[in-house]
Amino acid sequence: MQNYGVNELRKMFLDFMEEKGHLKLKSFSLVPHNDNSLLLINSGMAPLKPYFTGQEEPPRHRVTTCQKCIRTGDLENVGKTARHGTFFEMLGNFSFGDYFKKEAIHWSWEFLTERVGLDPERLYPSVYQDDDEAFEIWNKEIGIAPERIFRFGKEDNFWEHGSGPCGPCSEIYYDRGEKYGCGKEGCTVGCDCDRYMEIWNNVFTQFDNDGKGNYSELDQKNIDTGMGLERLASVVQDVDSIFDVDTVYALRSHVCRIAGVEYKKDYDTDVSIRIITDHMRSATFMISDGIMPSNEGRGYVLRRIIRRAARQGRKLGIQGLFLAQLAETVIEGSKDGYPELDEKRDFIINNLTKEEEQFNRTIDTGLSILTGYEESLKKEGKTVLSGADAFKLYDTYGFPIDLTAEILEEKGFTVDEEGFKACMKEQKEKARAARKTTNYMGADATVWDDYDKSVTSEFVGYDKLTVEDKISAIAVSDDEKTEISDAISEGQKGCIVCAKTPFYATMGGQVGDIGVITTADGEFTVTATEKVTGNRIGHFGYVSKGMIRKDTAATLSVDEKNRASVCRNHSATHLLQKALRDVLGSHVEQSGSYQDAERTRFDFSHFQAMNGEELKKVEDIVNEKIAEDLPVETKVMSLDEAKKSGAMALFGEKYAENVRVVSMGDFSKELCGGTHVAHTGAIRSFKIVSEGSVASGVRRITAITGDNVTEYYKDLEKTVHEAAAVARTTPDKLVNEIRSMYELIKTLNSEIRSLKSAAANDAASGIMDKVTEVKGVKLLAADFKDLDMNSLRDMGDSIKDKLGDGVVVLVSENDGKVCLVVMATQGAMDKGAHAGNLIKELAGLVGGGGGGRPNMAQAGGKNPAGIPKVVEGAADVLAKQLA
Repeated sequence: MQNYGVNELRKMFLDFMEEKGHLKLKSFSLVPHNDNSLLLINSGMAPLKPYFTGQEEPPRHRVTTCQKCIRTGDLENVGKTARHGTFFEMLGNFSFGDYFKKEAIHWSWEFLTERVGLDPERLYPSVYQDDDEAFEIWNKEIGIAPERIFRFGKEDNFWEHGSGPCGPCSEIYYDRGEKYGCGKEGCTVGCDCDRYMEIWNNVFTQFDNDGKGNYSELDQKNIDTGMGLERLASVVQDVDSIFDVDTVYALRSHVCRIAGVEYKKDYDTDVSIRIITDHMRSATFMISDGIMPSNEGRGYVLRRIIRRAARQGRKLGIQGLFLAQLAETVIEGSKDGYPELDEKRDFIINNLTKEEEQFNRTIDTGLSILTGYEESLKKEGKTVLSGADAFKLYDTYGFPIDLTAEILEEKGFTVDEEGFKACMKEQKEKARAARKTTNYMGADATVWDDYDKSVTSEFVGYDKLTVEDKISAIAVSDDEKTEISDAISEGQKGCIVCAKTPFYATMGGQVGDIGVITTADGEFTVTATEKVTGNRIGHFGYVSKGMIRKDTAATLSVDEKNRASVCRNHSATHLLQKALRDVLGSHVEQSGSYQDAERTRFDFSHFQAMNGEELKKVEDIVNEKIAEDLPVETKVMSLDEAKKSGAMALFGEKYAENVRVVSMGDFSKELCGGTHVAHTGAIRSFKIVSEGSVASGVRRITAITGDNVTEYYKDLEKTVHEAAAVARTTPDKLVNEIRSMYELIKTLNSEIRSLKSAAANDAASGIMDKVTEVKGVKLLAADFKDLDMNSLRDMGDSIKDKLGDGVVVLVSENDGKVCLVVMATQGAMDKGAHAGNLIKELAGLVGGGGGGRPNMAQAGGKNPAGIPKVVEGAADVLAKQLA
């Protein structure tokens, strides 16, 4: 058997399936498309679910892919064994109502034995216990002896996921030899050891499960096969695990070189090496698909694995930034199969570096806080870190809960994960409330899911705003439900579908059109246009006059003024993106956008706030291109042609085989299915009204065009006149008047601070008689009126100087709120005092929270009535800290 590399095996499989009549599709993005049930694509069939259910027509009824996948369900085990990983590639061939078991089994056997060259005597198929058809194919057609075909039960050889399509499986196992076995008598297929490895799984989707255990035959039977590319490579290359196959080995070796360590010399070192190796593959591919590190959703998954890898690097003794170096190796090893890695190289490197730098800035402080927690647990004889403390590490220092748990586990401690979850309860409940009811597809469950598949829609509104057609379908909605109907009456809300429509449906950031649909008997006001299940365009709104009936002739008219405004904003967004790349650099990539008639909102990758000069440059460039009145041209071409032409594509977007390319002169060229102005001069003017952060590494610009710019300046002029009137001056003198007021305010504030400081010093001198002693440590706890946090800190410093060694607890009511400061000298800290932990307990007495360093901490509160309890309870809380 020839030793094939990962990239060779991928090509061999796809070429083989092409020969069998399959359409080869590129891997889909890791970001699920219209599927709320998944955070990340985790199997070869996941992005193809619409084709399996018949909701969408596949480009061909035979398809083959090599799909990049990520699974994080057992993240904590990654690295501990060589079996576990988060990233993998899944080879698959799929049939949507075309071939079935016979072909699927024959082709899997042919590929493995004739193309790859695996020894047939070392291959063992398994079938579902009741699947006699598959057994017969293996036995009588392939020629496998009955004793070498294994029948397994539902748990092993029947694929189903709740209700919906399901069916039996037939897997193929490869005997890797005794050196990988457990040595036990009777070791065979199905044993938990590494000798018999499952390398191919044929799923025969032939039943529909109603969710109650009742199965009916599907009209359209499908084939869903999966074969892990890295698994196959480990067999072909005869290596121990996926960490030893050629492309992963190259990355693993790079980790070892950077760290100055050897693999398979020390278990703990190997764990760190494997974690970094696996996580860098996942992180590189995730970022290439536009996923950005954040504290929620798939962005949080990315942040967890990046920070886990960074921390393991520290354990190996790696100094400085290193993740970007490893990403380069991932890109070089996989760019043949995934050219987007090379295309997005700068973007990947910049984002990885930014996240690693951010984590490095907080990890030392976080580790110091965690060490303090560990010491407190030891003193108190406890082994479980509270959920509240774990949440603080997450919320303040960016420590994912599993990272905190991992660090503690190494020291013999655990985390109260339930308590952590309780601290995030409000956030979780909001997320759950936002989740929508989903169908098998993971998309919003609607009345259109099971509607006649022959009823579809075509958008014809690129060059016309009025179309004559007929009403194909109607859905009527009220507060309780939505139902299909033959008619909809005046005052009722609902959705209308037609075969042809000039109404653009919300997509790609551009909001859908509004307008009216009229028939002989009524008028329907369209307030929104959205795509609905089954390649249909839904016109949502209400009947403003008469009645609308199904199958009647209708005139569909788009609101011309609204469309023109949206077009201006959309076209301006193309100019904006190119201007941002020119000014800020090629790392700028679109992360999201929204255009309606009022404004354009553009989210993009950038790691710091734009300064005034940069914003001006961008705005000037856009307005220059508007003044040049560049022609806006649209061409339809293949996706490959579009990319070769230099057209920009969006991260994670699912493109058809043929795409629309929108060019604005020689300045901008993008893949875009939206509507645009005919020439840039129609935009008239462009104004950036805000720039800010929406997530780590993602900025947002909001801008306006056309008439909205005129209105903006009118409102601004009105505001200036009103401000001048309040300041009792004229608009031309307003700036100087504000400067004078500001200087006066500064002077008065300085005088107030001086008076408060003097009063605080006087008060400090008068309260030294309140000093008590707790286990040999001096304590002064006192309360005041009308002192803010700055004044309390000043007073605390003054008292600390007079006190010598000890602890100071000061609390004050100020404007109905509570300010609390705790300070501890070095001598007091040496005996166990910790200002941050002290204030954590005391703040709760005044309805607040806070924290800080061992020597100084501050907190706010909402309950002044609790101030006496703080003063009285300080001694008891301090006593618990002291040895």
